[in-house]
Amino acid sequence: MLDPVIIIVALGAGLIFKRIGFPPMLGYLASGFVLHATMDMSASDTIQTLADLGITLLLFSIGLKLNLRDLASPRLWGVTGIHMAVSVACIGGFLLLLGPYLAALSGLDPTAIWTIAFALSFSSTVLAVKVFEEQGESAALHAKIAIGILIIQDLVAVVFMAGSTGKIPEASALLLLLLIPCRPLLHRLLRACGHGELMVLFGFAMAIGGAALFEYFYVKGDLGALIMGVLVGGSLKSNELAKSLLNLKDLFLVGFFLIIGLNGFPSPDMMVMALILGGVIAYKPFLYYWLMTMLKYRARTSLLASLALFNYSEFGLIVSGVAAQQGLLPMEWVTTIAVALSISFFLSVPINARAVKLYNNYKDVFTRFERKTRLPGEEPVDLGNARVLVLGMGRVGSGVYEYLQKFYPEQIAGIEEGTDKLASKAKQGLNVYRGDASDRDFWDRINLAEVDLIMISLTNHTENVAVVELIKELGYNGKVAVIARFADQMRELEELGCISYNFYAEAGHGFAEHVYENLQQKNTA
Repeated sequence: MLDPVIIIVALGAGLIFKRIGFPPMLGYLASGFVLHATMDMSASDTIQTLADLGITLLLFSIGLKLNLRDLASPRLWGVTGIHMAVSVACIGGFLLLLGPYLAALSGLDPTAIWTIAFALSFSSTVLAVKVFEEQGESAALHAKIAIGILIIQDLVAVVFMAGSTGKIPEASALLLLLLIPCRPLLHRLLRACGHGELMVLFGFAMAIGGAALFEYFYVKGDLGALIMGVLVGGSLKSNELAKSLLNLKDLFLVGFFLIIGLNGFPSPDMMVMALILGGVIAYKPFLYYWLMTMLKYRARTSLLASLALFNYSEFGLIVSGVAAQQGLLPMEWVTTIAVALSISFFLSVPINARAVKLYNNYKDVFTRFERKTRLPGEEPVDLGNARVLVLGMGRVGSGVYEYLQKFYPEQIAGIEEGTDKLASKAKQGLNVYRGDASDRDFWDRINLAEVDLIMISLTNHTENVAVVELIKELGYNGKVAVIARFADQMRELEELGCISYNFYAEAGHGFAEHVYENLQQKNTA
Protein backbone atom coordinates (compact mmCIF):
# COMPACT_ATOMS: atom_id res chain seq x y z
CA MET A 1 0.00 0.00 0.00
CA LEU A 2 3.00 2.29 0.51
CA ASP A 3 4.25 1.94 -3.07
CA PRO A 4 2.36 5.07 -4.27
CA VAL A 5 3.99 7.06 -1.45
CA ILE A 6 7.44 5.85 -2.54
CA ILE A 7 6.78 6.74 -6.17
CA ILE A 8 5.41 10.21 -5.32
CA VAL A 9 8.38 10.99 -3.04
CA ALA A 10 10.74 9.79 -5.79
CA LEU A 11 9.00 12.11 -8.28
CA GLY A 12 9.36 15.07 -5.92
CA ALA A 13 13.03 14.31 -5.24
CA GLY A 14 13.70 13.89 -8.96
CA LEU A 15 12.16 17.30 -9.67
CA ILE A 16 14.25 18.94 -6.94
CA PHE A 17 17.50 17.45 -8.18
CA LYS A 18 16.68 18.38 -11.78
CA ARG A 19 15.97 21.93 -10.62
CA ILE A 20 19.39 22.28 -8.98
CA GLY A 21 21.20 20.88 -12.01
CA PHE A 22 21.62 17.20 -11.11
CA PRO A 23 20.14 14.19 -12.92
CA PRO A 24 16.83 12.97 -11.45
CA MET A 25 18.35 9.53 -10.77
CA LEU A 26 20.25 11.01 -7.81
CA GLY A 27 16.91 12.21 -6.46
CA TYR A 28 15.56 8.66 -6.64
CA LEU A 29 18.58 7.42 -4.67
CA ALA A 30 18.20 10.15 -2.06
CA SER A 31 14.45 9.55 -1.68
CA GLY A 32 15.09 5.88 -0.96
CA PHE A 33 17.56 6.71 1.82
CA VAL A 34 15.23 9.33 3.32
CA LEU A 35 12.18 7.05 3.27
CA HIS A 36 14.10 4.24 4.93
CA ALA A 37 15.60 6.54 7.59
CA THR A 38 12.39 8.44 8.46
CA MET A 39 9.65 5.84 7.89
CA ASP A 40 11.60 2.56 8.00
CA MET A 41 10.38 1.70 4.52
CA SER A 42 11.94 -1.09 2.49
CA ALA A 43 11.59 -2.23 -1.10
CA SER A 44 8.35 -4.05 -1.88
CA ASP A 45 7.93 -6.86 -4.38
CA THR A 46 6.45 -4.33 -6.83
CA ILE A 47 9.46 -2.02 -6.65
CA GLN A 48 11.79 -5.02 -6.95
CA THR A 49 9.92 -6.20 -10.05
CA LEU A 50 10.19 -2.75 -11.62
CA ALA A 51 13.94 -2.73 -10.93
CA ASP A 52 14.42 -6.19 -12.43
CA LEU A 53 12.47 -5.21 -15.55
CA GLY A 54 14.52 -2.02 -15.86
CA ILE A 55 17.83 -3.90 -15.78
CA THR A 56 16.54 -6.48 -18.28
CA LEU A 57 15.33 -3.81 -20.72
CA LEU A 58 18.57 -1.88 -20.26
CA LEU A 59 20.68 -4.87 -21.28
CA PHE A 60 18.35 -5.64 -24.18
CA SER A 61 18.69 -2.02 -25.37
CA ILE A 62 22.48 -2.25 -25.12
CA GLY A 63 22.37 -5.40 -27.24
CA LEU A 64 20.29 -3.62 -29.90
CA LYS A 65 23.10 -1.09 -30.39
CA LEU A 66 26.02 -3.43 -29.83
CA ASN A 67 28.58 -3.90 -32.58
CA LEU A 68 30.28 -7.26 -32.04
CA ARG A 69 33.27 -6.20 -34.13
CA ASP A 70 33.93 -3.36 -31.68
CA LEU A 71 33.63 -5.76 -28.74
CA ALA A 72 36.23 -8.06 -30.29
CA SER A 73 38.91 -5.39 -30.02
CA PRO A 74 41.98 -6.67 -28.09
CA ARG A 75 42.39 -3.15 -26.68
CA LEU A 76 39.00 -3.37 -24.96
CA TRP A 77 39.80 -6.74 -23.44
CA GLY A 78 43.25 -5.52 -22.45
CA VAL A 79 41.97 -2.38 -20.69
CA THR A 80 39.19 -4.33 -18.96
CA GLY A 81 41.36 -7.24 -17.84
CA ILE A 82 44.28 -5.15 -16.60
CA HIS A 83 42.02 -2.67 -14.80
CA MET A 84 40.03 -5.39 -13.04
CA ALA A 85 43.18 -7.28 -12.02
CA VAL A 86 44.85 -4.14 -10.66
CA SER A 87 41.63 -3.08 -8.92
CA VAL A 88 41.18 -6.41 -7.16
CA ALA A 89 44.85 -6.45 -6.10
CA CYS A 90 44.86 -2.85 -4.84
CA ILE A 91 41.49 -2.88 -3.05
CA GLY A 92 42.11 -6.33 -1.57
CA GLY A 93 45.58 -5.34 -0.39
CA PHE A 94 44.25 -2.07 1.01
CA LEU A 95 41.53 -3.85 3.01
CA LEU A 96 44.04 -6.39 4.35
CA LEU A 97 46.27 -3.55 5.55
CA LEU A 98 43.31 -1.82 7.24
CA GLY A 99 42.06 -5.05 8.84
CA PRO A 100 43.82 -4.66 12.22
CA TYR A 101 42.60 -1.06 12.62
CA LEU A 102 38.90 -1.20 11.68
CA ALA A 103 36.17 -3.14 13.49
CA ALA A 104 34.24 -3.59 10.23
CA LEU A 105 37.07 -5.73 8.84
CA SER A 106 37.76 -7.78 11.95
CA GLY A 107 36.90 -11.43 11.59
CA LEU A 108 36.82 -11.38 7.80
CA ASP A 109 38.76 -14.19 6.19
CA PRO A 110 40.85 -13.61 3.03
CA THR A 111 38.12 -15.10 0.83
CA ALA A 112 35.65 -12.45 1.99
CA ILE A 113 38.23 -9.68 1.48
CA TRP A 114 38.97 -10.73 -2.09
CA THR A 115 35.24 -11.14 -2.81
CA ILE A 116 34.64 -7.53 -1.71
CA ALA A 117 37.55 -6.37 -3.87
CA PHE A 118 36.16 -8.29 -6.84
CA ALA A 119 32.67 -6.79 -6.37
CA LEU A 120 34.15 -3.27 -6.29
CA SER A 121 36.19 -3.76 -9.48
CA PHE A 122 33.10 -3.29 -11.70
CA SER A 123 31.68 -0.02 -13.04
CA SER A 124 28.00 0.79 -13.52
CA THR A 125 26.39 -0.02 -16.87
CA VAL A 126 23.13 1.63 -15.77
CA LEU A 127 24.77 4.95 -14.87
CA ALA A 128 27.07 5.10 -17.90
CA VAL A 129 24.25 4.42 -20.36
CA LYS A 130 22.05 7.02 -18.65
CA VAL A 131 24.83 9.63 -18.76
CA PHE A 132 25.50 9.03 -22.46
CA GLU A 133 21.81 9.12 -23.34
CA GLU A 134 21.16 12.34 -21.42
CA GLN A 135 24.14 14.03 -23.06
CA GLY A 136 23.36 12.70 -26.55
CA GLU A 137 26.69 10.85 -26.78
CA SER A 138 25.58 7.25 -27.27
CA ALA A 139 27.16 7.05 -30.74
CA ALA A 140 30.45 8.73 -29.74
CA LEU A 141 33.67 6.71 -29.76
CA HIS A 142 34.29 7.21 -26.04
CA ALA A 143 30.77 5.94 -25.29
CA LYS A 144 31.34 2.81 -27.39
CA ILE A 145 34.64 2.15 -25.61
CA ALA A 146 33.08 2.57 -22.15
CA ILE A 147 30.05 0.40 -23.01
CA GLY A 148 32.34 -2.27 -24.50
CA ILE A 149 34.37 -2.39 -21.28
CA LEU A 150 31.18 -2.57 -19.21
CA ILE A 151 29.77 -5.42 -21.27
CA ILE A 152 32.97 -7.42 -20.83
CA GLN A 153 32.79 -6.75 -17.08
CA ASP A 154 29.15 -7.85 -17.05
CA LEU A 155 30.12 -11.10 -18.77
CA VAL A 156 32.74 -11.70 -16.06
CA ALA A 157 30.08 -11.05 -13.39
CA VAL A 158 27.70 -13.50 -15.09
CA VAL A 159 30.39 -16.21 -15.07
CA PHE A 160 31.07 -15.59 -11.37
CA MET A 161 27.39 -15.71 -10.43
CA ALA A 162 26.78 -18.84 -12.48
CA GLY A 163 29.68 -20.58 -10.74
CA SER A 164 29.02 -19.36 -7.20
CA THR A 165 25.35 -20.34 -7.21
CA GLY A 166 26.14 -23.83 -8.36
CA LYS A 167 23.92 -23.38 -11.41
CA ILE A 168 26.48 -24.61 -13.89
CA PRO A 169 24.98 -24.69 -17.39
CA GLU A 170 24.36 -28.21 -18.59
CA ALA A 171 25.24 -29.51 -22.05
CA SER A 172 21.66 -28.73 -23.07
CA ALA A 173 22.54 -25.02 -22.84
CA LEU A 174 24.28 -25.47 -26.20
CA LEU A 175 20.78 -25.52 -27.67
CA LEU A 176 20.78 -21.74 -27.15
CA LEU A 177 23.11 -21.54 -30.15
CA LEU A 178 20.05 -22.38 -32.26
CA LEU A 179 18.90 -18.81 -31.64
CA ILE A 180 21.54 -17.56 -34.09
CA PRO A 181 19.86 -18.98 -37.24
CA CYS A 182 16.59 -17.44 -35.99
CA ARG A 183 17.92 -13.90 -36.49
CA PRO A 184 16.31 -13.35 -39.94
CA LEU A 185 12.99 -14.52 -38.51
CA LEU A 186 13.28 -12.04 -35.61
CA HIS A 187 13.98 -9.22 -38.07
CA ARG A 188 10.95 -10.24 -40.13
CA LEU A 189 8.74 -10.23 -37.03
CA LEU A 190 10.03 -6.78 -36.06
CA ARG A 191 9.16 -5.39 -39.51
CA ALA A 192 5.69 -6.94 -39.28
CA CYS A 193 5.01 -5.09 -36.00
CA GLY A 194 4.79 -1.69 -37.70
CA HIS A 195 5.42 1.43 -35.64
CA GLY A 196 2.94 1.33 -32.75
CA GLU A 197 2.41 -0.57 -29.54
CA LEU A 198 3.14 -3.89 -31.25
CA MET A 199 6.75 -2.81 -31.70
CA VAL A 200 7.08 -1.97 -27.98
CA LEU A 201 5.41 -5.26 -27.06
CA PHE A 202 7.79 -7.13 -29.37
CA GLY A 203 10.84 -5.58 -27.69
CA PHE A 204 9.42 -6.26 -24.22
CA ALA A 205 8.67 -9.87 -25.14
CA MET A 206 12.14 -10.45 -26.62
CA ALA A 207 13.87 -8.99 -23.54
CA ILE A 208 11.77 -10.84 -20.95
CA GLY A 209 11.53 -14.02 -23.03
CA GLY A 210 15.28 -14.09 -23.68
CA ALA A 211 16.02 -13.69 -19.97
CA ALA A 212 13.57 -16.46 -19.03
CA LEU A 213 14.92 -18.80 -21.72
CA PHE A 214 18.51 -18.44 -20.52
CA GLU A 215 17.46 -18.89 -16.87
CA TYR A 216 15.80 -22.16 -17.89
CA PHE A 217 19.20 -23.45 -19.02
CA TYR A 218 20.90 -22.16 -15.83
CA VAL A 219 22.50 -19.23 -17.64
CA LYS A 220 22.08 -15.74 -16.14
CA GLY A 221 18.90 -14.15 -17.49
CA ASP A 222 20.52 -10.72 -17.90
CA LEU A 223 22.96 -12.25 -20.39
CA GLY A 224 19.96 -13.68 -22.24
CA ALA A 225 18.38 -10.22 -22.55
CA LEU A 226 21.66 -8.82 -23.87
CA ILE A 227 22.09 -11.58 -26.47
CA MET A 228 18.48 -11.28 -27.62
CA GLY A 229 19.14 -7.58 -28.16
CA VAL A 230 22.18 -8.45 -30.28
CA LEU A 231 20.11 -10.87 -32.38
CA VAL A 232 17.31 -8.35 -32.93
CA GLY A 233 19.80 -5.52 -33.53
CA GLY A 234 21.27 -4.75 -36.92
CA SER A 235 17.91 -4.55 -38.69
CA LEU A 236 16.55 -1.40 -40.31
CA LYS A 237 14.09 -0.96 -37.45
CA SER A 238 16.29 -1.78 -34.46
CA ASN A 239 17.09 1.89 -33.79
CA GLU A 240 13.39 2.73 -33.87
CA LEU A 241 12.75 -0.12 -31.43
CA ALA A 242 15.45 1.18 -29.08
CA LYS A 243 13.86 4.65 -29.10
CA SER A 244 10.39 3.15 -28.51
CA LEU A 245 11.64 1.29 -25.43
CA LEU A 246 13.58 4.26 -24.04
CA ASN A 247 10.90 5.79 -21.81
CA LEU A 248 9.65 2.39 -20.65
CA LYS A 249 13.19 1.34 -19.67
CA ASP A 250 13.85 4.64 -17.86
CA LEU A 251 10.60 4.33 -15.93
CA PHE A 252 11.42 0.85 -14.68
CA LEU A 253 14.98 1.85 -13.78
CA VAL A 254 13.53 4.25 -11.20
CA GLY A 255 12.85 1.10 -9.18
CA PHE A 256 16.53 0.14 -9.33
CA PHE A 257 17.72 3.45 -7.91
CA LEU A 258 15.00 3.40 -5.26
CA ILE A 259 15.99 -0.07 -4.06
CA ILE A 260 19.57 0.99 -3.41
CA GLY A 261 18.34 3.73 -1.08
CA LEU A 262 15.60 1.62 0.49
CA ASN A 263 18.23 -0.90 1.61
CA GLY A 264 18.98 1.67 4.29
CA PHE A 265 22.12 2.71 6.10
CA PRO A 266 24.54 0.23 7.68
CA SER A 267 25.74 0.34 11.29
CA PRO A 268 28.11 3.18 12.32
CA ASP A 269 31.21 0.97 11.95
CA MET A 270 30.08 -0.22 8.54
CA MET A 271 29.14 3.34 7.53
CA VAL A 272 32.75 4.36 8.17
CA MET A 273 33.79 1.50 5.91
CA ALA A 274 31.34 2.63 3.22
CA LEU A 275 32.75 6.17 3.34
CA ILE A 276 36.30 4.81 2.99
CA LEU A 277 35.29 2.69 0.01
CA GLY A 278 33.50 5.69 -1.51
CA GLY A 279 36.75 7.66 -1.30
CA VAL A 280 38.93 4.84 -2.60
CA ILE A 281 37.11 4.98 -5.94
CA ALA A 282 39.20 8.02 -6.91
CA TYR A 283 41.86 5.69 -8.37
CA LYS A 284 39.52 4.31 -11.06
CA PRO A 285 39.49 7.09 -13.68
CA PHE A 286 43.23 7.69 -13.33
CA LEU A 287 44.02 4.03 -14.03
CA TYR A 288 41.55 3.85 -16.93
CA TYR A 289 42.95 7.07 -18.42
CA TRP A 290 46.54 5.83 -18.22
CA LEU A 291 45.66 2.48 -19.80
CA MET A 292 43.68 4.04 -22.65
CA THR A 293 46.31 6.63 -23.54
CA MET A 294 48.97 3.91 -23.40
CA LEU A 295 46.92 2.03 -26.01
CA LYS A 296 46.92 5.12 -28.29
CA TYR A 297 43.42 6.50 -27.69
CA ARG A 298 43.25 10.31 -27.81
CA ALA A 299 43.34 12.19 -24.53
CA ARG A 300 39.75 13.41 -24.90
CA THR A 301 38.41 9.96 -25.78
CA SER A 302 40.32 8.44 -22.85
CA LEU A 303 39.15 11.09 -20.39
CA LEU A 304 35.44 10.94 -21.24
CA ALA A 305 35.40 7.13 -21.28
CA SER A 306 37.33 6.98 -17.99
CA LEU A 307 35.01 9.41 -16.20
CA ALA A 308 31.97 7.41 -17.37
CA LEU A 309 33.53 4.41 -15.57
CA PHE A 310 34.19 6.44 -12.39
CA ASN A 311 31.72 4.57 -10.17
CA TYR A 312 30.93 1.23 -8.59
CA SER A 313 28.47 -1.12 -10.24
CA GLU A 314 25.02 -2.52 -9.68
CA PHE A 315 26.55 -5.81 -10.82
CA GLY A 316 29.04 -5.52 -7.96
CA LEU A 317 26.06 -5.21 -5.64
CA ILE A 318 24.50 -8.31 -7.20
CA VAL A 319 27.82 -10.18 -6.95
CA SER A 320 28.11 -9.31 -3.23
CA GLY A 321 24.50 -10.40 -2.66
CA VAL A 322 25.14 -13.77 -4.32
CA ALA A 323 28.35 -14.17 -2.29
CA ALA A 324 26.45 -13.40 0.93
CA GLN A 325 23.80 -16.01 0.09
CA GLN A 326 26.56 -18.58 -0.43
CA GLY A 327 28.17 -17.73 2.91
CA LEU A 328 31.27 -16.15 1.35
CA LEU A 329 30.47 -12.72 2.80
CA PRO A 330 28.53 -11.39 5.84
CA MET A 331 25.13 -10.01 4.77
CA GLU A 332 25.83 -6.56 6.32
CA TRP A 333 28.49 -6.04 3.66
CA VAL A 334 25.79 -5.97 0.96
CA THR A 335 24.28 -2.84 2.52
CA THR A 336 27.75 -1.34 3.00
CA ILE A 337 28.60 -1.85 -0.67
CA ALA A 338 25.19 -0.36 -1.59
CA VAL A 339 26.06 2.83 0.32
CA ALA A 340 29.53 2.94 -1.30
CA LEU A 341 27.80 2.51 -4.66
CA SER A 342 25.50 5.44 -3.88
CA ILE A 343 28.45 7.62 -2.87
CA SER A 344 30.19 6.77 -6.14
CA PHE A 345 27.07 7.81 -8.08
CA PHE A 346 26.90 11.16 -6.27
CA LEU A 347 30.57 11.76 -7.09
CA SER A 348 30.43 10.52 -10.68
CA VAL A 349 27.33 12.22 -12.08
CA PRO A 350 28.30 15.89 -11.51
CA ILE A 351 31.81 15.24 -12.82
CA ASN A 352 30.47 13.56 -15.96
CA ALA A 353 28.11 16.47 -16.53
CA ARG A 354 31.15 18.75 -16.67
CA ALA A 355 33.54 16.32 -18.38
CA VAL A 356 33.68 18.14 -21.73
CA LYS A 357 34.33 21.50 -20.07
CA LEU A 358 36.97 19.86 -17.88
CA TYR A 359 38.81 18.69 -20.96
CA ASN A 360 38.40 22.01 -22.78
CA ASN A 361 39.73 23.98 -19.81
CA TYR A 362 42.73 21.71 -19.15
CA LYS A 363 43.42 20.35 -22.61
CA ASP A 364 47.15 21.07 -22.42
CA VAL A 365 47.45 18.98 -19.26
CA PHE A 366 45.55 15.97 -20.62
CA THR A 367 47.21 15.90 -24.04
CA ARG A 368 50.64 15.47 -22.46
CA PHE A 369 49.80 11.78 -22.08
CA GLU A 370 48.75 11.22 -25.69
CA ARG A 371 50.73 8.99 -28.02
CA LYS A 372 51.79 10.50 -31.35
CA THR A 373 50.21 7.74 -33.45
CA ARG A 374 46.43 7.63 -33.91
CA LEU A 375 44.00 4.73 -34.04
CA PRO A 376 41.50 4.43 -36.93
CA GLY A 377 38.66 6.88 -36.27
CA GLU A 378 40.87 9.22 -34.25
CA GLU A 379 42.85 10.75 -37.12
CA PRO A 380 42.82 14.52 -37.92
CA VAL A 381 40.02 15.74 -40.23
CA ASP A 382 40.43 17.93 -43.33
CA LEU A 383 37.11 19.38 -44.52
CA GLY A 384 38.58 20.87 -47.70
CA ASN A 385 36.75 23.97 -48.97
CA ALA A 386 33.48 23.37 -47.10
CA ARG A 387 31.66 26.62 -46.24
CA VAL A 388 28.57 24.99 -44.74
CA LEU A 389 28.65 22.33 -42.05
CA VAL A 390 25.71 20.09 -41.13
CA LEU A 391 26.20 18.54 -37.70
CA GLY A 392 24.29 15.28 -37.33
CA MET A 393 23.37 13.28 -40.43
CA GLY A 394 20.15 11.71 -39.25
CA ARG A 395 16.90 12.19 -41.14
CA VAL A 396 16.77 15.93 -40.45
CA GLY A 397 20.46 16.52 -41.15
CA SER A 398 20.34 14.48 -44.35
CA GLY A 399 17.37 16.54 -45.55
CA VAL A 400 19.22 19.76 -44.76
CA TYR A 401 22.28 18.53 -46.67
CA GLU A 402 20.24 17.55 -49.72
CA TYR A 403 18.44 20.91 -49.84
CA LEU A 404 21.55 23.09 -49.36
CA GLN A 405 23.51 21.27 -52.07
CA LYS A 406 21.63 23.39 -54.61
CA PHE A 407 23.04 26.61 -53.13
CA TYR A 408 26.48 25.43 -52.00
CA PRO A 409 27.61 22.84 -54.57
CA GLU A 410 30.81 21.09 -53.50
CA GLN A 411 30.98 23.39 -50.46
CA ILE A 412 28.90 21.51 -47.90
CA ALA A 413 30.12 18.87 -45.45
CA GLY A 414 28.18 16.59 -43.13
CA ILE A 415 29.59 15.71 -39.71
CA GLU A 416 28.52 12.44 -38.07
CA GLU A 417 29.99 10.45 -35.15
CA GLY A 418 28.15 7.17 -35.77
CA THR A 419 30.30 4.85 -37.90
CA ASP A 420 27.40 2.88 -39.42
CA LYS A 421 25.49 6.02 -40.41
CA LEU A 422 28.71 7.56 -41.72
CA ALA A 423 29.38 4.58 -43.98
CA SER A 424 25.79 4.63 -45.28
CA LYS A 425 25.98 8.33 -46.21
CA ALA A 426 29.39 7.92 -47.83
CA LYS A 427 27.99 5.14 -50.06
CA GLN A 428 25.30 7.59 -51.19
CA GLY A 429 28.05 9.92 -52.40
CA LEU A 430 27.65 12.53 -49.68
CA ASN A 431 30.65 14.53 -48.47
CA VAL A 432 30.64 13.32 -44.86
CA TYR A 433 33.30 13.16 -42.15
CA ARG A 434 33.54 11.44 -38.83
CA GLY A 435 33.56 13.88 -35.95
CA ASP A 436 32.10 14.67 -32.53
CA ALA A 437 30.61 18.16 -32.62
CA SER A 438 31.21 18.65 -28.89
CA ASP A 439 34.92 17.79 -29.30
CA ARG A 440 37.10 20.88 -28.99
CA ASP A 441 39.92 19.04 -30.78
CA PHE A 442 37.65 18.62 -33.81
CA TRP A 443 37.02 22.36 -34.03
CA ASP A 444 40.67 23.21 -33.41
CA ARG A 445 41.50 21.43 -36.68
CA ILE A 446 39.02 23.57 -38.65
CA ASN A 447 39.47 27.13 -39.90
CA LEU A 448 36.16 28.52 -38.67
CA ALA A 449 36.80 31.83 -40.44
CA GLU A 450 36.11 30.04 -43.75
CA VAL A 451 32.76 28.60 -42.61
CA ASP A 452 29.68 30.72 -43.41
CA LEU A 453 26.93 28.60 -41.85
CA ILE A 454 26.70 25.81 -39.29
CA MET A 455 23.47 23.79 -39.20
CA ILE A 456 23.08 21.79 -35.98
CA SER A 457 20.62 18.88 -36.00
CA LEU A 458 21.85 16.68 -33.16
CA THR A 459 19.32 14.57 -31.25
CA ASN A 460 19.93 16.08 -27.81
CA HIS A 461 19.13 19.71 -26.92
CA THR A 462 21.76 19.84 -24.18
CA GLU A 463 24.43 18.79 -26.68
CA ASN A 464 23.13 21.32 -29.23
CA VAL A 465 23.53 24.13 -26.69
CA ALA A 466 26.99 22.88 -25.66
CA VAL A 467 28.14 22.91 -29.29
CA VAL A 468 26.86 26.45 -29.81
CA GLU A 469 28.63 27.67 -26.69
CA LEU A 470 31.85 25.92 -27.75
CA ILE A 471 32.04 27.41 -31.25
CA LYS A 472 31.15 30.87 -29.86
CA GLU A 473 33.94 30.48 -27.32
CA LEU A 474 36.34 29.63 -30.19
CA GLY A 475 35.45 32.92 -31.88
CA TYR A 476 33.05 31.78 -34.60
CA ASN A 477 31.09 34.78 -35.95
CA GLY A 478 29.14 33.13 -38.77
CA LYS A 479 25.51 32.05 -38.80
CA VAL A 480 24.33 29.18 -36.61
CA ALA A 481 20.98 27.42 -37.07
CA VAL A 482 19.78 24.80 -34.60
CA ILE A 483 16.88 22.36 -34.51
CA ALA A 484 14.56 22.54 -31.50
CA ARG A 485 11.53 20.60 -30.36
CA PHE A 486 9.93 22.84 -27.74
CA ALA A 487 9.27 26.56 -27.27
CA ASP A 488 11.57 26.90 -24.23
CA GLN A 489 14.41 25.32 -26.24
CA MET A 490 13.85 27.84 -29.03
CA ARG A 491 14.03 30.76 -26.59
CA GLU A 492 17.32 29.44 -25.14
CA LEU A 493 18.85 29.09 -28.60
CA GLU A 494 17.68 32.52 -29.74
CA GLU A 495 19.24 34.07 -26.62
CA LEU A 496 22.51 32.52 -27.79
CA GLY A 497 22.15 34.32 -31.13
CA CYS A 498 21.06 31.28 -33.16
CA ILE A 499 18.42 30.82 -35.80
CA SER A 500 16.15 28.21 -34.22
CA TYR A 501 13.69 25.95 -35.97
CA ASN A 502 10.93 24.20 -34.02
CA PHE A 503 10.78 20.76 -35.57
CA TYR A 504 7.25 20.05 -34.34
CA ALA A 505 5.67 23.48 -34.77
CA GLU A 506 7.05 23.96 -38.30
CA ALA A 507 6.22 20.47 -39.52
CA GLY A 508 2.80 21.56 -40.80
CA HIS A 509 4.30 24.53 -42.64
CA GLY A 510 6.92 22.33 -44.27
CA PHE A 511 4.30 19.75 -45.23
CA ALA A 512 2.02 22.36 -46.83
CA GLU A 513 4.95 23.98 -48.67
CA HIS A 514 6.04 20.62 -50.06
CA VAL A 515 2.52 19.77 -51.30
CA TYR A 516 2.03 23.24 -52.82
CA GLU A 517 5.31 23.02 -54.76
CA ASN A 518 4.33 19.60 -56.11
CA LEU A 519 0.91 20.88 -57.20
CA GLN A 520 2.53 23.87 -58.95
CA GLN A 521 4.85 21.55 -60.84
CA LYS A 522 1.94 19.37 -61.97
CA ASN A 523 -0.09 22.41 -63.08
CA THR A 524 2.77 23.72 -65.20
CA ALA A 525 3.58 20.33 -66.71
